[in-house]
Amino acid sequence: MITGMNLLRLPILLLAATCAFAGGRIVFLDIKGGRVIEANPDGSDMRVLVEGRKALPDGIVVDTVSRQMFWTNMGKPKDNDGSIERADLDGKHLTTVIPAGETWTPKQLKLDSAHGKLYWSDREGMRIMRANVDGSDIETLVETGQGDTARADPKNWCVGIAIDIEGGKIYWTQKGGSNAGEGSLRRTNLESPKGQTAVNRSDIEVLYDRLPEPIDIDLDLNKRQIYWTDRGDPPRGNTVNRAPMETAHRREPEILVSGLNEGIGIALDLAGGRMYFTDLGGSVFSAKLDGSDKKTLLSGQGALTGIAYFVLTP
Repeated sequence: MITGMNLLRLPILLLAATCAFAGGRIVFLDIKGGRVIEANPDGSDMRVLVEGRKALPDGIVVDTVSRQMFWTNMGKPKDNDGSIERADLDGKHLTTVIPAGETWTPKQLKLDSAHGKLYWSDREGMRIMRANVDGSDIETLVETGQGDTARADPKNWCVGIAIDIEGGKIYWTQKGGSNAGEGSLRRTNLESPKGQTAVNRSDIEVLYDRLPEPIDIDLDLNKRQIYWTDRGDPPRGNTVNRAPMETAHRREPEILVSGLNEGIGIALDLAGGRMYFTDLGGSVFSAKLDGSDKKTLLSGQGALTGIAYFVLTP
């Protein structure tokens, strides 16, 4: 029964529910269990949306308009069998968007919702790629090497990716060997110069090099900052880092957080002033954008890769 007192409390309860809803959610991937997992930004209300994916899910994005999520599957690194899948935000209606064989080892994934495009890094494929969200019109935008000899060189491996659609730029990481100090962070235009191809385009910039093992990246376009995780050894590795996007303001990357157990995924909540990041040790973390107030939200969750933060509107 709804009493007079309950009626008085109803607006407060609805306001509280709306505030919780407006606070956003995080969704992240576990390659050990092949899981897609969702939780509140404080780690509470954790739910397994999809499980049993055996092709090693790695990068994830959320389309808040269509209320769907997309993720990459690495497949076997030595085989050309990577793929991209899609599901509703409740995990239902699982669909293959990019079938196995169209991309080698897809890693971090980003969405250009305004133009209906997916962008991803292809590690052993040594490529930056793009396609429509329905999987059509697959393109190779950058190719850092060709053939098995080049494929065996980790300096050619494209791993993290971010896009600045308004600025017309793509950013990505090339990992380098394990803790070899060969990693780099690069940038190029969304479209190749006229008459040039993914192999010979001349508009690629190396923004930062000699990095331990840079992995996933995200951008603060308002403050023109790049954030990324690094898997290398301390002191510069197993960290979250930040640096200016513009080469005119180039300086040594700032280490914001250290002590990760092979850091992988990163996602920024710019409105809330926080970032979320994961490691292969199975933990999800949160911190302010300057690295302070670090919190362990979840631990013991398998081997975690990509993460995304999203806010749905009613």
